[in-house]
Amino acid sequence: MKFIDLRSDTVTWPTQEMRQAMAQAEVGDDVYGDDPTVNRLEKMAAERLGKEAALFVPSGTMGNQLAIFTHVQRGDEVITAEDNHIVMHEAGAAAIIAGAQLRCLRSVKGRVDLHDIESTIRRSGEAPKTGLICMENAHSSGVVHDLYYMRQVRDIADRHQVPIHLDGARIFNAAAWLKVDASTIAKYSDSVMFCLSKGLCAPVGSILAGTYDFVERARQKRRIMGGGMRQAGILAAAGIIALDKMSLRVHEDHEMAVQLASLLEQIPGVRVRMEDVHINMVFIQFQRPVNTDELMRKLKSDGIIANPPNNGVMRLVTHYYIDPEMVKKTADVLSKALA
Repeated sequence: MKFIDLRSDTVTWPTQEMRQAMAQAEVGDDVYGDDPTVNRLEKMAAERLGKEAALFVPSGTMGNQLAIFTHVQRGDEVITAEDNHIVMHEAGAAAIIAGAQLRCLRSVKGRVDLHDIESTIRRSGEAPKTGLICMENAHSSGVVHDLYYMRQVRDIADRHQVPIHLDGARIFNAAAWLKVDASTIAKYSDSVMFCLSKGLCAPVGSILAGTYDFVERARQKRRIMGGGMRQAGILAAAGIIALDKMSLRVHEDHEMAVQLASLLEQIPGVRVRMEDVHINMVFIQFQRPVNTDELMRKLKSDGIIANPPNNGVMRLVTHYYIDPEMVKKTADVLSKALA
């Protein structure tokens, strides 16, 4: 059975064009800096984000943690929203790798009150020092933060001379929602990470970008984290196509998400967070108790794979391999399963 996989946009497999490019990729040893395909990808990525330089890393988590490791000194505080990815899904790595203390602030879908950010920044001479502010856009709740909010955070950071790192894992989704270039979002941060394997179909890899100096320091620290790869051009070849072509079509995934949300909200007992469907994520809330194990069994038996509900909320994610027929089938199967 061919499954409809809605667990995440990381479940996509490389396109045929990517597979051909990977097979034919010109390679070298990236630790020595002589893999031409990696170098090309890094140059393209820096230009797309409006940054001076970029670095290819194996994963988004490594990109975020490498940014923290490069920006801060051991014992520094990192201000971040309590529900950001670096807090929720990166295994406490900031403390383990960078020796950083996360100062997690209350937020609404990743958006922290501006007064709370400014009042949390420690004054000069205080210990621990505020070493970094971390933002996330698009947020893992599926919500995209507006540019005015990002500019306000940037203004606060500048007043206190604190750098900003942006977890832009899905920055191209955010850019599509805001109808701007990714560089317009990235300009409000000193460093930015985005994933090539989230919604862009590359099998592996993320990009960390910033100034020349920052990237060179990060390149050295990448080796400490075990991220120095050799003939990585085989992977970077898929990343080039992801950046050059797939990043331009993510709005199609958003359209599939809106269609799915519109169908699901018609199911009795299901509430859809239509106001949060900014990108390719649909969050649904069950209005009555649901037997999770039974629900997931029914879905899978009808060819649908999804992550189980968490506290009554279920996330469904559209991507390149989800089409209108699959969207309709998903709604029909879920409706039948809940009947």
